[in-house]
Amino acid sequence: MNLTLRAVAVLGLMLVAGPPLAQNPSEPAEVAELPDAALPPDLDRVLRDYERAWRAGDAKGIASLFTEDGVLLQNYRPPIRGRAAIQAVYEGDRGSPLRLRALAYAAGDTIGYIVGGYRYGDAAHDMGKFTITLQRTPGKPWLISSDMDSMNASPKPQRAPDTPTPTTTTPAPH
Repeated sequence: MNLTLRAVAVLGLMLVAGPPLAQNPSEPAEVAELPDAALPPDLDRVLRDYERAWRAGDAKGIASLFTEDGVLLQNYRPPIRGRAAIQAVYEGDRGSPLRLRALAYAAGDTIGYIVGGYRYGDAAHDMGKFTITLQRTPGKPWLISSDMDSMNASPKPQRAPDTPTPTTTTPAPH
């Protein structure tokens, strides 16, 4: 077998065997939470307004924080576009003690983002993370153009139907 053919064969085996082994660790790594990032007041207002509306179960208030064509990207659900659709997603939800914290941010004149973590009540650790992209007209308040969240851990697998157990879950904030 010539050297080129051997190299192609080895590379092929690495591509086939490598990714599954590299992407499926047996135990999740223990990672320390990132520290909070202090936001400028105009960006911090977005998070505090979101918390207030969420805690009050105010679907219209949450939707008003988005641009007219804003996009909501929740865990395990298809994307939602537009204030009316975002409001409809949250209609009837009861409030809960959402806490948002910033991990990183950037902002220019008309575009910005916040990366953060979320938890509920007095929980010691974030249960999920989010990215919010922002837009504004100069001199106007920031509005959310997209909001994507992700839980920090996968939900536990469902038990077989013959062994029911009660479960309680808290929905992601976004």
